[in-house]
Amino acid sequence: MAIDTTEQKDQPESGVGLGLLKGLTVTMKTMLRPAITVQYPHVKPDLPARTRGVIALKQGNCTVCYKCSRECPDWCIYIDAHKETHDPAGGGRARSMKVLDRFAIDYALCMYCGICVEVCPFDALFWSPEFEYAEYEVDLLIHEKERLEEWTYTVLPPPALEEGAVPAEGGSATETSAQAAEGGSAAEGAAV
Repeated sequence: MAIDTTEQKDQPESGVGLGLLKGLTVTMKTMLRPAITVQYPHVKPDLPARTRGVIALKQGNCTVCYKCSRECPDWCIYIDAHKETHDPAGGGRARSMKVLDRFAIDYALCMYCGICVEVCPFDALFWSPEFEYAEYEVDLLIHEKERLEEWTYTVLPPPALEEGAVPAEGGSATETSAQAAEGGSAAEGAAV
């Protein structure tokens, strides 16, 4: 198949250097603007209030239901637990409950999708604004429950309702999350 070169000759050759001038204009505008550089290690960035940094664990709220580890698409949450049987105080049958032995998140695998935070029915997982947890070894990115618990204290309470907004009856999800982060429970929030 032959290429017809006559079509290319029929086009007018106007603005030969116009594209070059437009490109140089954009370059000059950018060069003359002052640079906006944050000197990160010395000056901390001003992050939004609800920044998603790292996942924090409130151990007291975890019932070892395994929902977070089952729903995690990366399988980066490791949970180990055992059952303890408690004798009843006033008669009846003995109760058994799961006790959390290990809760770890492998941040080398985690893709920070937040599914585990969303599926937790007891508000045991939260987004913490912390983002400085780099390690020199990959195997040190597996953070155990003690380290995850430390980040719970950096979780900010949810923002207040906007003016004119009607709160949900029985306590909203954000109120329940704030109480859980402070150590309260949903039942205490509904009773208040």
